[in-house]
Amino acid sequence: MPFGGGNKCGCCQKTVYFAEEVQCEGKSWHKSCFRCMVCKKNLDSTTVAVHVDELYCKSCYGKKYGPKGYGFGGGAGTLSMDTGEGLGIKPEEQAPHRPTNNPNASKFAQKAAGSEVCPRCGKTVYAAEKVIGGGNSWHKGCFRCAKCGKGLESTTLADRDGEIYCKGCYAKNFGPKGFGFGQGAGALAHSQ
Repeated sequence: MPFGGGNKCGCCQKTVYFAEEVQCEGKSWHKSCFRCMVCKKNLDSTTVAVHVDELYCKSCYGKKYGPKGYGFGGGAGTLSMDTGEGLGIKPEEQAPHRPTNNPNASKFAQKAAGSEVCPRCGKTVYAAEKVIGGGNSWHKGCFRCAKCGKGLESTTLADRDGEIYCKGCYAKNFGPKGFGFGQGAGALAHSQ
């Protein structure tokens, strides 16, 4: 302990006294300085992630330094539209959504030499990337609503004529129309 009362804070470089000290990675911090560098949330021993001398919450650390790509979501079934630009991450360009161009939606017509073909892109679907829905095998990246492009799960899809839709788009396009069949709490729809 240096002369003058305590160690220096890893953030503000001021003296840290025992009553306000938090230790992490062999350094001392003020409780008020022990925050995520990105979102400024207060941290504790269970939520801190350290990179070099920088403190992050586990969520921001994962966004900045964790794996990227399909299948590496925010955890616990959360969806996020955050591209990470605030963390200095360049967003990847996504390929435009393409509805199925397959005129023959029959499952048996899609079999080519014993392998399954994705009805959306027409390419072979291998076991590691296979998702089954609407009676067909799809690539994980192609398993999206034909209208809005939203990612689907087996519990959130509706199929019609060999194509898959989210429940919202299916209801709008193929559900009942007229008075009393609105899209939300007490909504009235008038279609002619």
